[in-house]
Amino acid sequence: MDDLLQWFESWIRHLGPNRYFQAGVLIVLSLLAAKLANFILGRVLKRWSEKTRTDVDDRLIAILRGPVFLTFVLLGLGLATIRVALPETPTQVTLAALQTIGVAIWLAFGFRFSRILLDLLGRRQEASALLQARTLPLIDNVIKIALIGVATYFVFLAWKIDLTAWVASAGIIGIAVGFAAKDSLANIISGISILADAPYKVGDYVVLDTGEGGQIGHIGMRSTRMMTRDDIEITIPNSVMANSKVINESGGPNPKRRIRIRVGVAYGSDIDKVRALLLEAGQSHSQVCDAPEPRVRFRAFGDSGLDFELLCWVNRPVLRGEVQDALNVAVYKTFAKEEVEIPYPKRDVYIRDWPQGSPESSDS
Repeated sequence: MDDLLQWFESWIRHLGPNRYFQAGVLIVLSLLAAKLANFILGRVLKRWSEKTRTDVDDRLIAILRGPVFLTFVLLGLGLATIRVALPETPTQVTLAALQTIGVAIWLAFGFRFSRILLDLLGRRQEASALLQARTLPLIDNVIKIALIGVATYFVFLAWKIDLTAWVASAGIIGIAVGFAAKDSLANIISGISILADAPYKVGDYVVLDTGEGGQIGHIGMRSTRMMTRDDIEITIPNSVMANSKVINESGGPNPKRRIRIRVGVAYGSDIDKVRALLLEAGQSHSQVCDAPEPRVRFRAFGDSGLDFELLCWVNRPVLRGEVQDALNVAVYKTFAKEEVEIPYPKRDVYIRDWPQGSPESSDS
């Protein structure tokens, strides 16, 4: 490397004693190198990338041409600045500014490259539990924050800023913020685990161990919002959701929800007729699924009548209340029309002795 630098230095001196002329030659050479690199990326590598099945390499070459071209230009400007031999302070400021511009250019490239990479990983069927469509925005933000941190570090080095005091201050501030915002941090970490583990997703109907139930409307970094059947939105911290028992009625391989319509008929009723009427009521509703088909079960001999149960399925748990109401109305009207008695508890009271002085006791 030293031999190369010595050869370069001797070659520059052969251009003449004028340092400004030498700087101009360096700028022209950097522009030619930038054009050559741009030609290689735009023609040679592009032809090779067109033969591949994926479009990732095409997109990568497209976003790489600009940073490579500008990097050669900035390199030529930096060498020209050193060659001109300005006073120390202007030279340092110019070089630091050029390095800062270069860091900004490659930071923008890092943003675009991470986006392409995450798009590729998100389209793969065998993606891990962490790299999924719902978690890609979160991972993208984390990568951007990391890239900004690295870029800031190199900018500080370019301007010769001592990082020791900054790191020490950041450590103290981090401890203070950790204690002050421990609940918020717990919610954020729980939000990351919920997005990665996916016990529920937007649109699912869930029931908490506290008895609250509703449809998930939004899963954020700090909280989860749920819309109840009363059209009331509940905001629940993610730390509570992560540590609670959550029943996901929309989860599993089958999102359908079963409805049970319990009804009793009087002893002596035609049970075959009761079965047919209940099946007719279940099959007549448009929201009831055809598969699994409605079915009727004779459950028990009750105290006042025979206990039957109509079992139906709906496509979404949120439809359960509406369909159950409609089926109850249909069963009641059908039984009334067909004169099927729905019994109610009856008690016969026998009085052995009337109280003394009552009209009934005097008549006796």
